[in-house]
Amino acid sequence: MSTRKRLTFLDNYLTLWIFLAMTLGVAIGYFIPAIPKTFNGLSSGTTNIPLAIGLILMMYPPLTKVDFSKIPLMLQKPKLLITSFLITWIVGPFLMFALSLLFLKDFPEYMTGLIIIGLAPCIAMVIVWNELAEGNRELTAGLVGINSLLQVFFFGLYAYFYLEIMLPLFGVKGLALNITIAQIATTVGIYLGIPFVLAVISRYSIRKFLGDRWFNQTFIPFVSPITLMALLFTIVVMFSLKGAMIVDLPLDVLRVAVPLVIFFAIMFFLMFFMSKKIGADYRDAVALSFTASGNNFELAIAVSIGVFGINSGQAFAGVIGPLVEVPALILLVKVAFWLKKK
Repeated sequence: MSTRKRLTFLDNYLTLWIFLAMTLGVAIGYFIPAIPKTFNGLSSGTTNIPLAIGLILMMYPPLTKVDFSKIPLMLQKPKLLITSFLITWIVGPFLMFALSLLFLKDFPEYMTGLIIIGLAPCIAMVIVWNELAEGNRELTAGLVGINSLLQVFFFGLYAYFYLEIMLPLFGVKGLALNITIAQIATTVGIYLGIPFVLAVISRYSIRKFLGDRWFNQTFIPFVSPITLMALLFTIVVMFSLKGAMIVDLPLDVLRVAVPLVIFFAIMFFLMFFMSKKIGADYRDAVALSFTASGNNFELAIAVSIGVFGINSGQAFAGVIGPLVEVPALILLVKVAFWLKKK
């Protein structure tokens, strides 16, 4: 009987690390205001340089792990590919859009932040959830590869469509977002394009000169913690700038968390049962379900900061994402095993 995989120590306590980073940031902002002033001063135009470096580093490790050579395998399973695309890229963003309108219409910054979260499926932690639930590793790699490429080329257009076209169509006017496609595309190009190119170059050059074994057993374990460190650095900086808002934060966390939990649950069960309907086995259903459920919070945080600023509610909503995602998807791993028995 195979032993079930377990989360690493860092991943297992990710929610705790994020809470501690929030607390540290608020404490710095409240007791040592000179530090956030220094962070604000290290800027070029609207770009905060230390934060930009942190956000690029945050995106680099998950993209390095993507095996783009697995993408052609998806063509052997067209039903799964089509179902995954429809639910992940059509149903998912609209569902998050609807939940944002339903729960956060009176909080426009959080609402738009949540919409941005819904536009990009997960390309990092999905691999972890799939492993824990004993899903199809090759299928997950193929889906992650496809989703990574779609994000690089279409995220900017998608964000513009939902924020500048869909919101007014549903009666949300007066937000005065005034976002241009070029603005979002530039942000995506910096925070996703740069780490994407670096990841592809490093992946193929290291494997060519040092071999697959060194790449998988030495390089990947070395760069993996960088994502968490960069995320925690971003959170500390953000919350140091929000030191005075400490009283409002717990309630705001709850406001953003509720629609997120509902989104995770709906997407997981919808994809799981749709997979079963088209004849997928348990391992394939798990791969599809966790790909659909999780979101690329690293990209959402980077875009929110790049477009709306580090002090924005959109960036705050992005940070709440992984805080909620980790316990919610650990629970869904247990649900997957329960469904397997059924």
